[in-house]
Amino acid sequence: MTPSRPIDPPADAAGSEPAGEADPLRSLAQVRDQYRQLLLRLEANEREFRRLGRSVWRVQEDERRRLARELHDGIGQNLTALKHRLAQLGDALPPAQRERLEAAIALCADTLEDTRELSRLLRPPILDDLGLEPALRWLARSQSEAAGMQVALEIGELPALDGDLQTLVFRVAQEAINNVAKHAGAQQVLVRLVARGGLLQLQVADDGRGYDPQRASYSDGSGLAGMRERLRLYDGRLEIHSAPGEGTRLRAVLPLPAVAEGA
Repeated sequence: MTPSRPIDPPADAAGSEPAGEADPLRSLAQVRDQYRQLLLRLEANEREFRRLGRSVWRVQEDERRRLARELHDGIGQNLTALKHRLAQLGDALPPAQRERLEAAIALCADTLEDTRELSRLLRPPILDDLGLEPALRWLARSQSEAAGMQVALEIGELPALDGDLQTLVFRVAQEAINNVAKHAGAQQVLVRLVARGGLLQLQVADDGRGYDPQRASYSDGSGLAGMRERLRLYDGRLEIHSAPGEGTRLRAVLPLPAVAEGA
């Protein structure tokens, strides 16, 4: 019996590195390249997510604007005309029926005021017609009257802001003041808006009962999550400083367009 000859290694394997003994530096470079590619894809997805989020939010604001005008110019004007026509009937009616007519006129007036208030809450015309600062002054004045608390407003010198940024700042201020009116039991509220160091900073501080921000972050009833998400779409952030019995200071920070990342 002829003894078996040892099997020669494959010709193409001659001179290559044995399996499991690859160059560690080359492997590390490959991992680093894969990580860089993955990071680039994540950043691209994040930019696309923000772009889509801004588009959705813009559509929502357009719809709010349309409904507000429909309420004000359509239903509001019809109610105004109805109120005047009812009032014209008063002189021709006997006293007993005139009292019922006046009750109907009062109901019409209340409905008209509710319609106008709903229109303003959906999208105040002053924001589109006159801009952010007059809209914030209207917001502070109307909330002072409605909620029985003193809302002071301080606005520094601001650069030109586009419509989206003005709407975003107004909505954050509106939500923050509504939260104070509903939950804080505050007497004094200070709203301050300044542009400093390439950042737009909105602060809403109150002297109310305060709360634990950590617990509130898990609640979806205060609107904080909505504010935080809206700000994030524009590379902004939301900071909350509060404690039970010590009031609350909400701070929204946004990069100004000149230094913001590319949209």
